[in-house]
Amino acid sequence: MSLSKIQREFTFDIAKLIIHAYECLGIEMTFGEAHRTNSQMLLNYFGYEVVKGGVFGIKLQKTRQLSKVLWSSHGDRLAVDFNFFIDGELTYDWHKIKPLADYWEDLREENVWGGDWNKNGIKDGFIDVPHFQRLKE
Repeated sequence: MSLSKIQREFTFDIAKLIIHAYECLGIEMTFGEAHRTNSQMLLNYFGYEVVKGGVFGIKLQKTRQLSKVLWSSHGDRLAVDFNFFIDGELTYDWHKIKPLADYWEDLREENVWGGDWNKNGIKDGFIDVPHFQRLKE
């Protein structure tokens, strides 16, 4: 299947996820990061950010490493990070978001939640609660 077709299916599933969050679970959402450029992937991996200042008005500043991988599915437009609000309060609580993630993974076998990369239903390993992704294969 072409990347374009996978992206279209992913986008449709994201629409269903958002509707399910609002209508069934009472979770409101805003977008965090969706598409990530090659430049941003490099900055995240090597731990830099672009800030105001310097001779040209912007400069690179060392920060913490924000990504464990050099290439992200965000670059293929197959991942989205969300901010979650329950009763008006921002939360990334694993247990509160897990029901939404279960819905996401039930939509399609290729759907993966960053809060449970190995799909074993428990909070272990690397946890990235805001991250919802589609595997290409």
